[in-house]
Amino acid sequence: MNSRTIEMRWHGRGGQGAKTAALLLADVAFKTGKQVQGFPEYGPERMGAPITAFNRVSDHKIRVHSHIYTPDFVVVVDDTLLESVDVTSGLKADGAIIINTSRSKEEILPLLKGYKGGVYTIDARKISIAALGKYYPNSPMLATAVAVSGVMDTEEFLDEMQASFQHKFASKPEVVEGNMMALKMALEEVTRKQQEVA
Repeated sequence: MNSRTIEMRWHGRGGQGAKTAALLLADVAFKTGKQVQGFPEYGPERMGAPITAFNRVSDHKIRVHSHIYTPDFVVVVDDTLLESVDVTSGLKADGAIIINTSRSKEEILPLLKGYKGGVYTIDARKISIAALGKYYPNSPMLATAVAVSGVMDTEEFLDEMQASFQHKFASKPEVVEGNMMALKMALEEVTRKQQEVA
């Protein structure tokens, strides 16, 4: 990551783990020596309601404490939000949007209000079911956000996530293994897509 502050906005629905992913990103980035912020925007607190969360990550002290209005990156955990929420609002043209969807990039583009920056799609449902046996999109989306944003080294990220999962799920090694597999599968997928674009 360069020395500027990277700002990220997450869009999801209550219960999908967007807030958790934003807080996890702040946690692992902090452990690698970054200055961080991770915070949700609270609205109606109910399952399925649209929620927003934010991250700032920098090599320098972060002096701003407001919402993020012009993010470098946007992560959309639920593609149904594309039809009801202006997910590209304020998104920088030299940034990127990352969308959890089984649809192709070509199908998604008309829903992005003419956004000209990078567009990455990943099927977090397919990955999480393959790795965990259930639909938990936050691990694949977190890994994809790290890879696309370059906010931290992916090997460092995997090491810190392994330590975090082992601490959190000490009595459930299968959960650690499944989540690590989901992270690695997402990283492989986004790396493949980045190589196709290059």
